[in-house]
Amino acid sequence: MSLRSRFAPLSLALAGTFACAEPASPPTPAPPARVEPAKPRLIAAPEAGDVATVVREEAAREGGTLVVTVGADWCEPCRAFHDAVQSGQLDAQLMGVRFFEFDIDRDRARLEAAGYKSRFLPLFALPDAEGRASGKQIEGGIKGPRAVEHIMARLGPLVKSP
Repeated sequence: MSLRSRFAPLSLALAGTFACAEPASPPTPAPPARVEPAKPRLIAAPEAGDVATVVREEAAREGGTLVVTVGADWCEPCRAFHDAVQSGQLDAQLMGVRFFEFDIDRDRARLEAAGYKSRFLPLFALPDAEGRASGKQIEGGIKGPRAVEHIMARLGPLVKSP
């Protein structure tokens, strides 16, 4: 018996073993990353440029609700709201909202040209698709420790409206 014929059954057995092996299963895909809604953000508006244009460009940058905010350094409710957002105090209530902040003392004329007018501060307004004021807005606030609560009672429904 030749060497070749002695190992033939072994060769066939090994070939059959490898031929019958199950193919490797594809790797299990990782579960999709959980996308957390973005915390509310304050965005300083540029000091120049057409308001409707800069608002429209900011709205197009990312999803979520964009609110045009008009305030002033001397406005106590404006500062209280700004500080509450910045400190994370309103994260749960305002997830996904971006506040595009304008200063009334610097930006009054160009804001009014885009329809953002108010008798009282702060002003929170939803822009239309062109970046102009849509008419959906709240204005004014109270001074003191309930300033943020007073604003949120009216702002919450505004940012949740379609």
